[in-house]
Amino acid sequence: MATKFFIPSVNILGQDAVTEAIADIKTLGFKKALIVTDKPLVEMGLVEQVVSKLASSDIAAIVFDGVQPNPTTANVASGLALLESNHCDFVISLGGGSPHDCAKGIALVATNGGHIKDYEGLDVSTKPQLPLVAINTTAGTASEMTRFCIITDEQRHIKMAIVDKHTTPLLSVNDPELMRLKPAGLTAATGMDALTHAIEAYVSTAANPITDACAIKAIELIKGHLVEAVDNGQNIQARDQMAYAQFLAGMAFNNASLGYVHAMAHQLGGFYDLPHGVCNALLLPHVQAYNAQVVPARLKDVAQAMGVDVSAMSDTDGANAALEAIKALSSAVKIPENLTQLGVKAEDIPTLADNALKDACGLTNPKQATHEEICQIFSNAL
Repeated sequence: MATKFFIPSVNILGQDAVTEAIADIKTLGFKKALIVTDKPLVEMGLVEQVVSKLASSDIAAIVFDGVQPNPTTANVASGLALLESNHCDFVISLGGGSPHDCAKGIALVATNGGHIKDYEGLDVSTKPQLPLVAINTTAGTASEMTRFCIITDEQRHIKMAIVDKHTTPLLSVNDPELMRLKPAGLTAATGMDALTHAIEAYVSTAANPITDACAIKAIELIKGHLVEAVDNGQNIQARDQMAYAQFLAGMAFNNASLGYVHAMAHQLGGFYDLPHGVCNALLLPHVQAYNAQVVPARLKDVAQAMGVDVSAMSDTDGANAALEAIKALSSAVKIPENLTQLGVKAEDIPTLADNALKDACGLTNPKQATHEEICQIFSNAL
């Protein structure tokens, strides 16, 4: 069977990446950007830096800073209205996963019409989105380079998974200088999100040699640099290596897809408005314990990538070692111990499980679960 591989046309990584990206934008002939971001980045001064750089290249910018941590359908509608009223000819997303996802939603509806809810699912749109330049400020979600767009439907209290080739940005930018000021908690959560992307892609039923190579290298880099990035955010080398790690993890899951960790974490985010990376980190060892029933050898590879000597281990022992390595890294970067600490309630689990089984991310999990099994995984994480 043929394999499709999705990635932005151009990807710029490393110091001074933003400056180089703006030179590329000027060459492309764009005139007026809608910058989709959030208020904290405005307060940090990062938005003004980008606006000034654009202005020096004769590119105008309108700022939409109304993106919530879990972007909503209302956020997309508000940003779209601002884009249309100002006649912007392209979109810049500036931030982490939330601004990128919101920007994708805006850009997709701008050309396809209707409402963002119309595009839930796989490749529903018929037209390419408005050109999108995604400038990343966190090392985790990889949304700056993927075809995944996660938007919260406030009415249904769920996160919609929009997986669409037309939401792939035109240009992705990862400049570690923009990541220096991110707080330790956010660095930890996004780093564990990247680890989840890599591991879920590696055990996915849609994995292939290209995604495998990206996933294993991402795991190695995260193990080697996440703790330092959390403990010393000014370490530009650690920030740079984490940017590469999350990008590689993005290449892996953008093409091999994900699994039940994300299918379940999306429900926690939509139902309780919880941080996505933290939910992933807490669910990751529990879902992989379930997957170890069918892919212990793959999880043994994960353990090896995380620095465990597995040469004398059986596949089962290697899989268990991977679970312990995941838990140890999560603890080292101070992720909460369980979902109860986040306010998740046992009585909500059946509803969460119902919605998780409808999430497209679960389709490539290596073992398909029953409703009872998903409930048990949630319960194990409490």
